Amino acid sequence: MRHTEESIKRVKKSLAEMWLLVQGQVEKVSAALLERNRELALEVRSREKMVDAYELTVDRECENFFALLTPVAVDLRMMLSIVKINNNLERIGDFADGIAVFVVENLNDKITPELIERLELKRMFQETLCMLSLCKAALANEDSAMAGKVFAKDNLVDRINADAIAVLAEHMSAHPDAIADCLHLHSAIRRIERIGDRCSNIAEDIVFYLEARVLKHHDTGPAEEK
Repeated sequence: MRHTEESIKRVKKSLAEMWLLVQGQVEKVSAALLERNRELALEVRSREKMVDAYELTVDRECENFFALLTPVAVDLRMMLSIVKINNNLERIGDFADGIAVFVVENLNDKITPELIERLELKRMFQETLCMLSLCKAALANEDSAMAGKVFAKDNLVDRINADAIAVLAEHMSAHPDAIADCLHLHSAIRRIERIGDRCSNIAEDIVFYLEARVLKHHDTGPAEEK
């Protein structure tokens, strides 16, 4: 029993460290885009390999737990959920890196601060960061009701993403020379929306762990971009 508890603590510690890193990546790339800060975006890019390394560490620790301790019941559900959460966090890191690439390579004066404001990107980032924090707290406090709050926020992020299409179409119609730039921006917005989707997946995994209840899975799409 003691060995089981120590192994669980080790996995949770690694996951918590990865979570902080990924949340930091999203915070930095949000500031990079909203403040047009290329240096911050480059910092996000430089830390992407750290996210990948943490994913491998958590995966390895989970594999060892399954192989050596053959967990059952709540411990089994917890470890299965952690495996999925780990994957979702890594994908969130990928999306943050993809947004950073946009800031470094495609963000220019044709994408005006006024356009960014109309697209509600600041609020979109705020909601996804709140979703990440809610999921982290829900797992730490074993609170499925807190995890459930994530889904309403995901609906808001989806609404902002859907509204962005009309805003961008209007802007491209008025500024034909900015069409390519707006298409790159739309891809970045889609990545923010995907971060929200992955947070919803994490919330579902937490509910499964705590209540042994499978929620309807959000479609992550047949082929996600990075």
